[in-house]
Amino acid sequence: MTKSRPKIFGIAGWKNSGKTGLAVRLVTEFTQRGYRISTIKHAHHDFDIDKVGADSFRHREAGAHEVTIVSGTRYAIMHELRGAPEPSFEEILARLAPCDLVLIEGYKREPIPKIEARRLEAAKREPLAPQDPHIFAIATDHPVEDAGSLVVFDLDDTVAIADFIAAKVGLEGPSK
Repeated sequence: MTKSRPKIFGIAGWKNSGKTGLAVRLVTEFTQRGYRISTIKHAHHDFDIDKVGADSFRHREAGAHEVTIVSGTRYAIMHELRGAPEPSFEEILARLAPCDLVLIEGYKREPIPKIEARRLEAAKREPLAPQDPHIFAIATDHPVEDAGSLVVFDLDDTVAIADFIAAKVGLEGPSK
């Protein structure tokens, strides 16, 4: 039996545009509504979720392909690429457990439905929306002149943004 593709919605924007804050608030809002939410965050730099000297770190340093850490409260699987190419968005999506909605932070070039986050303090101010037909709304902390037909939200109006996303992806009652 083939696993069906989950409902997904992205949050795109430049560095310091408010993507992470919005993602966190949306996860909180949707989980309070009873939905099971997963997230994917794309990093443009090397990152580590492991501490130097920890047993799992030592396993990876020794050359393990995958290291799984399991406890009574969570588990994590770290997969070392060891020079292999970064997995595609679809490959990562396929690895997730079933859920009601996957919120994507980053992956601004993926052809997925998304909202563009904009803040005055962002690293770049060049809008993504005019060139990306997959952006359906803008969440911002300042007036926007170039929205065209896009819906514009206050960056902090989490409830309205969550309602918009739920309607856009056809999110029905929680699966719990």
